[in-house]
Amino acid sequence: MKRRDFLSMTAAAGASLWLPAAFAAQTGMLADGGASPAGGYGNLLVLVELKGGNDGLNTVIPYADPAYYQLRKNIGIKREQAIQLDERTALHPALQPLMPLWQARQLAIVQGVSYPQPNLSHFRSIEIWDTASRSDQYLREGWLSRAFALRPVPAGFAADGVVIGSAEMGPLANGARAIALVNPAQFVRASRLATPVSLHERNPELAHILDVENDIVKAADRLRPRQGQVPLKTPFPQGAFGASIKTAMQVLAAGDTAQGQPVTGQGVAVIRLTLNGFDTHQNQPGQQAALLKQLAEGLVAMKSALMELGRWDSTLVMTYAEFGRRPRENQSNGTDHGTVAPHFAMGGRVRGGLYGVPPVLAQLDGNGNLPVGIDFRQLYATVLGSWWGLDAANVLQQRFEPLPLLRA
Repeated sequence: MKRRDFLSMTAAAGASLWLPAAFAAQTGMLADGGASPAGGYGNLLVLVELKGGNDGLNTVIPYADPAYYQLRKNIGIKREQAIQLDERTALHPALQPLMPLWQARQLAIVQGVSYPQPNLSHFRSIEIWDTASRSDQYLREGWLSRAFALRPVPAGFAADGVVIGSAEMGPLANGARAIALVNPAQFVRASRLATPVSLHERNPELAHILDVENDIVKAADRLRPRQGQVPLKTPFPQGAFGASIKTAMQVLAAGDTAQGQPVTGQGVAVIRLTLNGFDTHQNQPGQQAALLKQLAEGLVAMKSALMELGRWDSTLVMTYAEFGRRPRENQSNGTDHGTVAPHFAMGGRVRGGLYGVPPVLAQLDGNGNLPVGIDFRQLYATVLGSWWGLDAANVLQQRFEPLPLLRA
């Protein structure tokens, strides 16, 4: 039995591995010996999943539209509390920590993001986002896994990506060399994830699994904070999301240094973080305010740490979620599953400002939802093409216009 076939079989049977079976594949440079494009995977992508579907209208608020307060008589953000961005748009007051980024033009807000024929099931919709599929199309590989198959991350990197705070591989599923750190604090404290298994006296099938496990250990060890490494001075927020961000920055610090000296290409190309709790069907105001406060304070700490590491200009941070919420509040002071939502992008080379299609609440569809303004795959095309220099149409299986979010 071939190694690839055996590992595919064990993965399908539910083998508990942190890395997909393809960890040992795609570790080299391009087949023709070429390197990544200028910048290439030296440009880091940080994805922040707002799990559950964030309510966009109370995040980026169309405060000048009277229909907003008609649809949200109980949960609407009062005009005097909202943080005004322009003559019609404001931010939730819990996002106040982001205002210096906004004023520095390093925070972009893309409004109206979704996809044609949106699906309002949590499971199916996040699958669509993770695989960059059409709503009627079922793909196995995550969109980042397809990107790394097209142009592998250089072998000098410890892994393609790291998923922190979740066991779900999402856009890195079924192909990428990705490590899932479900418990960030345990990863930082432990001396190693496991001990590499001896290759002696094993049967051939078990050897395949143990080879993958050993690869996991080696990759994780390369990303673990080293004894004697200079600690980050940035203070991180309390709570699970703050701990995830701290771990992400420590992973970067470990990947960018070896024996106290700066190195190139020892880290990862992607980090994905998850902030849970956005499925706010009931009593939304307090829940969302707390979540947005965590998001804002976490992003500000991340920016500070990236500045410390000299990575701010080479990092693009982008939020995503399976969907938004309905414009009309429900009877439980919450919101139900809807279609579009705004998303944030930040970084030293982000061209800050408002993008996309602002909500027009007088033009709701027959289900009371906002029409799609920006296809989420335009965000992915921006990452793939503008950020990494890849053939975005090849990865996404059709052409999507990138957004002008990035400075040269």
